[in-house]
Amino acid sequence: MKLKIKKESVYTYEGPVSFSPHHARIFPRIDLSVKVEGIRFETHSAADVQFRQDLFDNHIAYCFYPEMSNVLPFRLELDLEVEERNPFHFLLEPDGLQVPPQYRDDERSILTPYLMPVSGCKLPSPLAPYGPRPTVETILNFNHWIHENIEYEVRPTGLPHTPQEVLSIGAGSCRDFAALLTETLRQNGVAARLVSGFVWEGDKPEEEKRASSAMHLWVEACLPGAGWIGMDPTNGVLTDHHFVATAVGRRHEDVAPISGSYYSETPVASELVTSVSVEQTA
Repeated sequence: MKLKIKKESVYTYEGPVSFSPHHARIFPRIDLSVKVEGIRFETHSAADVQFRQDLFDNHIAYCFYPEMSNVLPFRLELDLEVEERNPFHFLLEPDGLQVPPQYRDDERSILTPYLMPVSGCKLPSPLAPYGPRPTVETILNFNHWIHENIEYEVRPTGLPHTPQEVLSIGAGSCRDFAALLTETLRQNGVAARLVSGFVWEGDKPEEEKRASSAMHLWVEACLPGAGWIGMDPTNGVLTDHHFVATAVGRRHEDVAPISGSYYSETPVASELVTSVSVEQTA
C-alpha cells in the first residue's frame, strides 16, 4: 500500500516575535514495514534545520530561527510504501502470558519509567488490577472498555486531561484516551508508552473516521516475547499497517509533533491553523 501524507501547521502572530529552537517530531520512525520513498520538509526560509535522533530514537528536526517573524510555518509531504501487517502476529514468552508480566531484572531496569503510573487515580473495576489474568484477553478488554465507555470529542489543542478527569467527564480526544489506557496498563504492571503519528482511515465510513484529519495518539504495551504492541483505544483496535508512528515517549511532551516557544516584549496574540491528509495512492 502506498500513502501520501501532507501535514501543514502555520503559526501566526499579530506582530514580529522571536523564537526558541523548535522540535518537529513528524517523521516516520525506523520500521521495516514502512519505506520512505519521498520526503519534503519546509519551515521558515531563514531557519537552520538539523536532523537528529532523540533519546527515544525519534527522528527530529531541530529548527533554529535567527530572525524575528510574524509567521512560523511547518510543512511536510511524505510518500510511503507500507507493507500489510497483522497486529496479532506475535508469540508471548512464558513470563508474559499473564498480567502483570514477569519482566526479567534487566528488562525492568530499562522499563521502570514506563511502569510508573502518572496519577495513581482510582480506576473502575473493568480497568483496575485484581490478580493474574491472561495477557492478550486482558489488554484487549482494557482497550475495548475505554473505546466503548469514553465518548470521543474533537479537541485539537491543549494538554491531555488526567485519567481521573477523563473518567469523570466521560469524554475526550485521542490524547485523553491514550492517557487513560497508559495509566491503566501501568497500574496493572504492564510497561506502556505513548505514540504519535498518522493514520489512514480511507477504508472506513466517513462517520467513523476519528484520526485521519489530524495527527493521532495511541499507546504501546511492552510484552515479553512480543516487544512493543500498539493499541488504539480511540478506535478500539490493535495497530496495524494503517498506523505510521512518528514519535514514542513516556510523556505527552515526548511525542508532541511541534514544540517550542516564542518571545515578545509585549503580549502578542497568536493563532494556529493546522491540517493533515492521509491518502492511499496505490
